[in-house]
This record gives sequence, structure tokens and C-alpha cells, in this order.
Amino acid sequence: MQLIMGESEEEIDKRDYDLIIIGAGAAGLSAAIYAVRSGLQTLVLDANKAGGLTAEAPLVENWLGIPAIPGTELANNFVEHAKQYAKIIEFCRVKSIKNENGVFHLDTEKGEFKSKALLFSTGTQHKHLNIPGEHEYYGKGLSYCVTCDGYLFKNKKVAVIGGGNSGAIAAIYLKGLAKEVKIFEFMPRYMCEDAYVKQIKEMNIEYKMNVQVMEILGDGKSVTGLKYKDRSSGEVSEEKFDGVFIYVGLLPQTDLAKNLGVKLDAKGYIVTDPNGRTSVPRIYAAGDCTGAFAQIVVAAGDGAKAANAAYQDLTLK
Repeated sequence: MQLIMGESEEEIDKRDYDLIIIGAGAAGLSAAIYAVRSGLQTLVLDANKAGGLTAEAPLVENWLGIPAIPGTELANNFVEHAKQYAKIIEFCRVKSIKNENGVFHLDTEKGEFKSKALLFSTGTQHKHLNIPGEHEYYGKGLSYCVTCDGYLFKNKKVAVIGGGNSGAIAAIYLKGLAKEVKIFEFMPRYMCEDAYVKQIKEMNIEYKMNVQVMEILGDGKSVTGLKYKDRSSGEVSEEKFDGVFIYVGLLPQTDLAKNLGVKLDAKGYIVTDPNGRTSVPRIYAAGDCTGAFAQIVVAAGDGAKAANAAYQDLTLK
């Protein structure tokens, strides 16, 4: 069996768990804390860095008890807290899972793990527009994360495609860095909360409604602008930008669950009962991958409920 770097022979025995949580965002880390405190031997795996999309939020202003905190700091707090309870392995992609006689066998990039129960908190990933130039200029002036790349556009002109809450937050964050920020929204109305509308107006961020972005323009090396259409008049325009950030929604990461026979809804989200149980016994789900209200506080609560359901099913029945 492949060992994790630094793993001793004695630790191989720890590859058998009561509960393995896939996804180390707010839901998964909250679930880990509750599961371990209940007495379950628990492991958390994540294909990327622990913390989830919380780390991409420029500023979190609705986490109870903290008026405002950078997403990176809040995510780090989650990870450090969870590490006090559960083993967390980052950058460990789960390649496949088999259910053999009631035991889940996980084939990962760092060897095989076994578990009596699974909890999916795999979250979502950024949705793409699938328009000309999007693939070509990714990382060359086009990004899906202002926290990651916003600093590259200090004193420059940038566009945010998507005017929902995430896009609005991104634009507000960028306004503190860039020379000029414009939001392009497909719908003919504001799609973000009133609190963000107020900030956008106060900060003189232009919010262009009822427009369809048709192409990311570039010179072969980097982004140079956008081509877009006014959906009312049909008029097509081009405008120069130094950078483009896309915030047009999210897609659930549920393929592993689907392959185990877990029921998904029409949009691909995992269907659960109020306590996080799925259609397959001893498989649970929590957070954004269930289609829940995409808020950190909701994900954390869902994780706690799902962990408690797993504890009840494994120990009380």
C-alpha cells in the first residue's frame, strides 16, 4: 500500500475509519469536529487546499459574532480548529469509491482508505460561460477568484461578469484596487442583495444590466476587452479591459456520489433528508453540494447535522 509522506507503518492501521468526509470546506470541517466529539474515528480528504470556497471570499460580513473578516482568515480558523480533532489530508483526490459488503473502499492519490460511512461535502466549482476567449485567456487576465488574482490589477480597468451576490462582492473588493470596475449582468435587474446594491451605487461601480457577454477579447497574450450585446436593442459593442473576472454561478461536484447510486436532483445536487442522509445507507451529504442556501453558516450547520446522523446510524442502531 502506498504510504503518505512521513507516514509510519503503525499509522497504516489508521486507514480504516468510521467516517470519511470528502471535502474540507465549512461543511466538511464542521462535520469533522462534531463526528470526532461524538466518538467516531474520522478522516477528512480534500483534492485541494483545506478551507473551500470560504477562502475565496474577499470579506465575510455575515458570520455570526464577527462583523467582518477576510475569507482567507475565516477559512484558516476553520482548518486550525478542525485539525485539533480530525486528521485532514489535503491535495488528495479521491479517484473512485467501491461499496464492498458494507465497507467503502476509497482509491485516492495517496493510497486506499476504508470507512463504514461517507459524508460528501464536495461543494461546487465555478461555472464557465463557454464563450470564445474564455479558455484561451484563463490565467492571462481572466480569473474566477478576485481574492487570488485581484492584486494583479491594481490601478487597472476590470470587468466582473455576473451581478449576483458573488459578483457584487467581487466588484466591491476590486474597487479598492482597480482604477475602474464594471459589472455585466445578463438579467434586466439587480441580482444581488439590497445591501450590495447600496454599496455599488455609493462606490460608483457601473452595473450594466440586460447584457450578454459574447467573447473575451485578447491580443494572443492577454485579455484586452469584452464583446457584448445589449439584449433589448441587439446592439453589439466592444470595450477595453485589462482584466476580467467571471462570477456566473456554481456547479455541484457530485460525480463520486452519483457513481455510488446516490440520488441527485435535476441540477445534479445531492438529495438529502433534513439531517443529511442520502438515498444510500451510511452515505451523507452537507453544504453546497446539496443545493442548500449557499452560505457559510448554512454549510457549517448542515455538516453538524450530517455528522450527528452518521453517529446515530453507526452507534445507536
